[in-house]
Amino acid sequence: MKTETLPLPYTQTRSFLTVALIELWERFGYYGMQALIVYYMVERLGFEDSRANLVWSAAAALIYVAPAIGGWIGDKVLGTKRSMYLGAMVLTVGYALMAVPTESTRFLFCALGVVVVGNGLFKPNTANLVRKIYEGDDSKIDSAFTLYYMAVNVGSTVSMLATPWIKDYVNAAYGSNLGWHAAFAVCSVGLVLGLFNVLFMRATIAHVGSLPDERPLQVGKLLAVLAGAVVVVFGSAEILENQALARAFVYLAGLVVLGIFVHLIRKSEPSERAGLIAALVLTLQTVFFFIFYQQMSTSLSLFALRNVDLDFSVFGAHLWTWSPAQFQALNAIWIMVLSPVLAWVYSAAGRTGKDLSIAGKFALGFAAVAAGFFAYGVAGVFAVNGMTSSWVMIAGYGLYSLGELLVSGLGLAMVARYVPARMSGFMMGAYFVATGISQYLGGVVANLASVPKDLTDPVLTLPIYTSLFNKLGMGAIACTVIALLALPLMRKLTASHQSHQ
Repeated sequence: MKTETLPLPYTQTRSFLTVALIELWERFGYYGMQALIVYYMVERLGFEDSRANLVWSAAAALIYVAPAIGGWIGDKVLGTKRSMYLGAMVLTVGYALMAVPTESTRFLFCALGVVVVGNGLFKPNTANLVRKIYEGDDSKIDSAFTLYYMAVNVGSTVSMLATPWIKDYVNAAYGSNLGWHAAFAVCSVGLVLGLFNVLFMRATIAHVGSLPDERPLQVGKLLAVLAGAVVVVFGSAEILENQALARAFVYLAGLVVLGIFVHLIRKSEPSERAGLIAALVLTLQTVFFFIFYQQMSTSLSLFALRNVDLDFSVFGAHLWTWSPAQFQALNAIWIMVLSPVLAWVYSAAGRTGKDLSIAGKFALGFAAVAAGFFAYGVAGVFAVNGMTSSWVMIAGYGLYSLGELLVSGLGLAMVARYVPARMSGFMMGAYFVATGISQYLGGVVANLASVPKDLTDPVLTLPIYTSLFNKLGMGAIACTVIALLALPLMRKLTASHQSHQ
């Protein structure tokens, strides 16, 4: 008689790897698109800097607001895993639409609307799966999310280096503007590879998910979600077309999320209240961070286009040349370099009981961001004919990325640590809404350095950018001070939260 051998339970590491890999490919698509989108609107569609900054920032806001609904759908309607799979498929369609060679702004806005829907379904549920994999093991959560942050930046590094090169190569080879759309097509291919990857490794996450994942799929609920998705696509396109509507939507979203936070805190069990208040304080700090973060794809991106020497040289010896869009990859490269170092530091400090609190790490993160922006600002003093050294971008992005790891990299870990499991999906979404609001505000700030179309002399555009960067450095210092002043409150809230665990 033949006996069947049951497979051994999958380890946390293998389950984590599956989720990290699908996120890697999703980030490949997203950042490959982000590297080009502002340039595409300015250089291909003829947008003014101010309009390109605000359209992309509004799109980024919608992309990050959508997970508030997607997290709820994952928790209560379709299931965490199913929502992640569906989101990846929708994103594949969104980037494929951007590959269609048309100059129609309405078509672009609808394609971005599809990306909004896909990200809304994908992002909170993927992060929630990581939380579920390490549920009950707080000692590993910070380290896991930091490594998760590093893993996804592998995909974004490759795509942010590749898509600008593909765009330039195809445009040069065929003497047309097809390069833009070829690059967007590559973003779609990345999602296809990601879906095949998770298909082959799906057994490693069979044991994690939400309650609907354990039940048969209800076709009626799926059709309702898809119908809602169509409404969101066209609603997003309308918001991107109308800047006043975009502004109203973002501010309303902020008020709604803040109101829901307050309601949950008031109605929560006494044992949960301290953790929720701590999560609210840190989420508000994250809003300020992402105002700085949004500069990467707006003001810093246009600064690289107009006021950065694209050649990398050492002692007069030329090493290589980048296109302006490729400088955005420095963020992801630094994330990969610094993430394992920080993960090791967190683990080592945790073993000895000397780990710095998340609130303390946030304060250090803002200080690093301030140093990064001052590096860009000071670089203007040493510019030659209005052009700053490409090496300054490496230094500035290094400091900026350290700050990102200490704030944004631990933002999801903060939700996992302080928020009750029963509302984790929604709170992951609420965290992304706060991120989206600050992305739009970041675009508003970037417009302080909006350069008129007829101003092309680098000597004249340079002070416009360096003035903004110095102001952002001062703003980051103010955030550092606020974070330090909040430390006593955070210690009290954390102690109260841990006493009820």
